[in-house]
Amino acid sequence: MADEAKEVAYPKLPDGAGKTDEKAAKTFTTTESGLKYRILREGSGAKPTARQTVEVNYHGWLDNESVFDSSYKRGESISFPLNRVIAGWTEGMQLVGNGGMIELEIPPKLGYGAQGAGGAVPPNATLHFLVELISVK
Repeated sequence: MADEAKEVAYPKLPDGAGKTDEKAAKTFTTTESGLKYRILREGSGAKPTARQTVEVNYHGWLDNESVFDSSYKRGESISFPLNRVIAGWTEGMQLVGNGGMIELEIPPKLGYGAQGAGGAVPPNATLHFLVELISVK
């Protein structure tokens, strides 16, 4: 796709986030499903499978840069099975190794779609996430 080669500025890291790699990707890769991602810090451990539980810290925002959810702001990580979250997370988190950091750009069809999510995410919103994979269980 034409937009894959376009360099995009790194997101502003929330307070409490770890560092990105010096040579982190400046461009996004687009998967067959339409998920866009870039690895901001290589993990040293195994990549999770969809059937595993992950512990993460994450920061989520919309195209207008408004933050709709952030474990960093709550001051605590969260654990969940990867097969029980939106499709963009299930797919994206399998691309980063334990201890790594990934940025996800999730199109509506892999996110909350036409229904949105409560008052925080409007219908048909593209979701942006910065995620640090703390552990795979």
